[in-house]
Amino acid sequence: MSSLKVLTKALAGRSDASLRSLLLVRPDLAEPPAVGFAALAARATSRASMSRALDSLTAPQLQVLETLHLDTDVDAGIAAGAADLAGYLRGGTVAGVQSILAELAERALIHPWPEDSDPSVLPQYLPVSSLKDVIGAHPAGLGRSYRAFAQAGSAVWGPHLVAVAADLRSHGAQIAPAATPLEAAAALAGWVEQFANLDHLLLGAPEAAAALLSRFATGPIGSVPPSARGGALLHANLDDDGGTALGWLVSRGLLVPIDDEHVELPAEVSALVRGGWLVADFSPEPPAVELKQASVAVRNNASVSAIAELLRTTADLVAAVSAAPVATLRTGGVGVREVRRLASALRVDSASAAFHLELAAMASLVVLDVDTSRWVARADGWLSRPRPEQWLWLASAWLASDRVPALVGAASSLASAGTGINALAAEAQRPEAPALRRRVLAAMAELGAAGAAAPAGASGSGQGPAKAPVLDAAAVLARFRWHHPRQVRRVVKLLPGFLAEAELLGITGAGVLTPPGSAVAQQRWEAALAQLAETLPAALEHVILQGDLTAVAPGYLSPALAGELALLADAEGQGPATIFRFSAASIRRALDAGRTGADIAAFLSKHSATPVPQPLDYLVRDTAARHGHLKVGAASSFVICEDESLLAGLPGQPAFAALGLRLLAPTAAVSTASVQVLAAALAAAGLAPAMLDPADNVLSVRRRAVALPPPGLAPYERPGSGQGPGGTDSDAEASDGADSDSVDAALALLRSRPAWQPHGAEAAPALVLETLGQAIRRRRMVRMSVVDSSGNTEELAVLPLSLSGGRVRTYDEQGERERVFSIHRIMDVELEPAIDPKEDPHG
Repeated sequence: MSSLKVLTKALAGRSDASLRSLLLVRPDLAEPPAVGFAALAARATSRASMSRALDSLTAPQLQVLETLHLDTDVDAGIAAGAADLAGYLRGGTVAGVQSILAELAERALIHPWPEDSDPSVLPQYLPVSSLKDVIGAHPAGLGRSYRAFAQAGSAVWGPHLVAVAADLRSHGAQIAPAATPLEAAAALAGWVEQFANLDHLLLGAPEAAAALLSRFATGPIGSVPPSARGGALLHANLDDDGGTALGWLVSRGLLVPIDDEHVELPAEVSALVRGGWLVADFSPEPPAVELKQASVAVRNNASVSAIAELLRTTADLVAAVSAAPVATLRTGGVGVREVRRLASALRVDSASAAFHLELAAMASLVVLDVDTSRWVARADGWLSRPRPEQWLWLASAWLASDRVPALVGAASSLASAGTGINALAAEAQRPEAPALRRRVLAAMAELGAAGAAAPAGASGSGQGPAKAPVLDAAAVLARFRWHHPRQVRRVVKLLPGFLAEAELLGITGAGVLTPPGSAVAQQRWEAALAQLAETLPAALEHVILQGDLTAVAPGYLSPALAGELALLADAEGQGPATIFRFSAASIRRALDAGRTGADIAAFLSKHSATPVPQPLDYLVRDTAARHGHLKVGAASSFVICEDESLLAGLPGQPAFAALGLRLLAPTAAVSTASVQVLAAALAAAGLAPAMLDPADNVLSVRRRAVALPPPGLAPYERPGSGQGPGGTDSDAEASDGADSDSVDAALALLRSRPAWQPHGAEAAPALVLETLGQAIRRRRMVRMSVVDSSGNTEELAVLPLSLSGGRVRTYDEQGERERVFSIHRIMDVELEPAIDPKEDPHG
């Protein structure tokens, strides 16, 4: 049977709602749209798509799928149903397993078989044929069967099985005679099945044998102690097993040596070790965990404090980078010395400075200037926003970034010898980080909802304050493992860093997920802004000026006030009640930035809760009076023109607004743009400028478009970021997959085509690969139509031997030679009737 053709027919028979559900849960099937149902089935059964689909399965879904894979034979059409599988799943019920099978069928991972089965009885299912290629070498944690060892073609395993079976028979075991590896495999499987339980199997074994086998409960591979290495295990027999539990098990075929250092537990023995179950830990529901509780007030206070500190430090970082861009190393990233400089400016330790630098880069508040190889500040759009929007900008950037700040400083095989990963180095990138962060936060949100305590009543009612569950790493990992068992290895090393970063961002407070954090996890941006606006204290617009040339911020200042105050004075200390100290140097810094003495005096009067102290007023006036006798400016290019009216009109034209043009004299102007950009912009306006070199010689003008920077958009406002302003929850749900428009377009294209198009660009190669794979597994001849480099077609009857790297190795019986064909040159392939294995020259 062809699994691809069966799945194509099943997909074509689905309703629009069912197809839409499939495309939403497996978004890679929707983009780009499949040209037909055959192409959709081919894409759904490809290795890449199948791997993504398995990564999204929960633990019970994966356990049922693995059990179905073990209990069926796709090539022979031997299917299994819920009643069959429930007997292998400890704790499983027929109804529960049937529900999971229906979910797997909805995801196009399995399909009903036979196609015309009676709808009044529970259906039987087969997995798609490509499942065996992606489900792993040891589904359900089981080892290979004896038959798989015999068919592996090893020059060691086959003779070893024959020797073990013969040795058992010679010592009186009730085992069938065996002369070939396949016969020995069948004999050993039959012998093991005679034992009712593990205790019966281990009668007369050393005491350590049972304990040794129990170590294989979760995996079939075990390491051999050094004393037993060197090939001695392959020669162990019933008369000479070394007197050890390991030798006793190997000599009876209950463990199979796979190399000098490892042994494998055969699948038939695994069933006895697990008490007759294929899955002894079936978990239809998430594991229950006991969580500590923290008061909601403590959570809110910790979160607000973290958010305020985050915004303060980020603003200080932007100011520090604006004043002194951050240099990069020749090997990539930012060196320790630069990070320490930033740490001193931010009044934090080096690890915190590295995190905030990474976060600023994620949010594009600092960007790499490729001309100077320095990180420079580009945060105008962020600095002018209200505090809730500033926080959401940073949180959404962290959620979507492929960088992992927690890896900075960690050892890496990619980093230089003896060093860790530098800040902003490429080694701290992980492509899977955005998806893992979303899934970790989703697990945290689910845990928080499940473990939330009932709201407490009024304080006079005798009840305590409202509580919320504290989400520790072990509980989050357990919930994540249930939802995404195949991704646990990827997240286990990153999880502590994710949780620590979530705490620094204020997504969690005291280990408890906050309402804004939960909204961010679901990408409901408007809800996050609304909830944060209710939680954050109102920003203050005043400070308290003191006679010792200091200003005290009595709370959290507005971004505009904090930014201007940081320019006029130097901050001392941390926290909401920051002290700012004025000095001649700090006032001169503001004057250098373009402020005047009058501007500074007006600013202080407007934002001071008390009259401006006389010492501060004198300091401002005296410093301003001695500033600016000489004026120095910066310009990247200049324009000279004898036509005063033409030159005077240039700065006001919209086309030159981004070039920073200003007049210095009636016939001269300067610009902040480079010479090439300014000349190209003038040329594009039809003014035909001449470009001069330093010696005033005329150069050619290269005409090119002026690339103007786009207006600053926060990460959550960009297309594809989920729910933006005015968005809906459905948009947020689709952001982790295909969007609604893509699904609709893919569905419309599918319905416009015939159900089966065997010669489509996607379907034809998939059908060829499926047929060749069946032929290799079943040792069947095939008839192929092959096109050579000249376009000539050749009809061949060959025996496929192996398939890899886009090529198939075959044996041509007529020519008595091996031939290798590229898959893309095979136009069609069909199975021939089965051949006698004895006649197979390569059997």
